[in-house]
Amino acid sequence: MKYRKLGRSGLKISEISLGGWTTFAGSVRDPETIRTIVSLAFSAGVNFFDMADVYASGEAERQIGAVLREFPRHHLVLSSKVYFPMSKDPNDRGLSRKHVHESVRQSLRRLQTDYLDLYFAHRFDSDVALEEVVRAFSDLVSQGLVLYWGTSEWPAAAIQEAVDLARRNGWHPPTVEQAEYSLLHRHRVEQELFPLAAKTGLGLAVWSPLAQGLLTGKYDEGISEDTRFARLPQFTQRLWSEKNVQRVKKMRTIAENAGLTRAQLALAWVLSKRQLTSAITGATRVEQLGENLKAAEAQLTPETISLVEELFPSSAED
Repeated sequence: MKYRKLGRSGLKISEISLGGWTTFAGSVRDPETIRTIVSLAFSAGVNFFDMADVYASGEAERQIGAVLREFPRHHLVLSSKVYFPMSKDPNDRGLSRKHVHESVRQSLRRLQTDYLDLYFAHRFDSDVALEEVVRAFSDLVSQGLVLYWGTSEWPAAAIQEAVDLARRNGWHPPTVEQAEYSLLHRHRVEQELFPLAAKTGLGLAVWSPLAQGLLTGKYDEGISEDTRFARLPQFTQRLWSEKNVQRVKKMRTIAENAGLTRAQLALAWVLSKRQLTSAITGATRVEQLGENLKAAEAQLTPETISLVEELFPSSAED
């Protein structure tokens, strides 16, 4: 496993990380399967484990907390996120100072840890003044409950404004943005976030590098029941098309010539972008984890990268 610095910070994170949305908030409920996946990831060098309070309504944090408490805390990089509603209470959602400060403490209890390495504002909250949001997260860093804070799926302009606001007031600025990025979703990261990261020193962690499994070839023959595309229509509507399916099928030859599976090629391509810190992956089976980890070992040639990017061109419409 290789490690990269989180932007200009001193924190080093594994190129491949394990996320809790698919792994713990999806179909996996067996504690032993979860323990096996997490333990194998850690033994392979994965140090970044990404959670959110909303994943299975807190159950994902409880599940991984029960496993990770057995590992040395200083070897781990733990994260969680806050924004989405956790109950019907009007204050149990969003990025108000109240919700941020109460939510981090609940996440710490579920994860069985004293601090988070990273804490993300899970979405931009237009209902709360940006000054309140930045100050709330900065205070968590000052209190030692969080070491670094970041954003997830925020507009680039809002991230820049948050950085400027923090620097003007002597507060802790956001250190990382977590964004969706794959061969099928390139434009925003490459056109907006890469330049922003170069300018501000922001780290970039990306999720859904396999486009919810579409890039693995599992949907070559259509969408079957009990798959993510069947359960998550918001992704199906945006990513699924006959054109994309045909692209993924053509990708097989490029992958085979590189000695890789399509999943490994898609993930290795993401990792070829040195502007990124880590690719957040999910795994519901040990076999999936093993295949993802092998992608970190792949060294793509410039020719292979060119062929893949010609097949999946970046555009404003992706």
